[in-house]
Amino acid sequence: MTSIQVKSFTLEEYHQLTEIGFFKEDDHIQLINGELIEMVSKGRAHETCLRNLLRELPKMIGDRGTLQSQAPITIPPKSEPEPDFAIIKNRDDNYLSSHPQGKVNLVMQIGELFYQIK
Repeated sequence: MTSIQVKSFTLEEYHQLTEIGFFKEDDHIQLINGELIEMVSKGRAHETCLRNLLRELPKMIGDRGTLQSQAPITIPPKSEPEPDFAIIKNRDDNYLSSHPQGKVNLVMQIGELFYQIK
């Protein structure tokens, strides 16, 4: 009997797959704990929550942090989720040189828990 071996990806391998065009532009793939996870389409309730948060969060945060939406956060060694919202530390280059990494102030995913930062 043959056993099935699941491939766990590192951040480096995930980035290489992206660079060589393995994923299509409209693929909604995230690396979570070494696994390639395809995110489902968002419904109207989800989009309404996003709009409400986009209206209210900037007022609450002000200049005390940077708000990003549906953008990567690098969590070594094997995760790079793209949560609906994250409040990250301000940085002079506005993260042009790299994604936010490790600890962030707050991560929000509407409708599901996909990664728990310890």
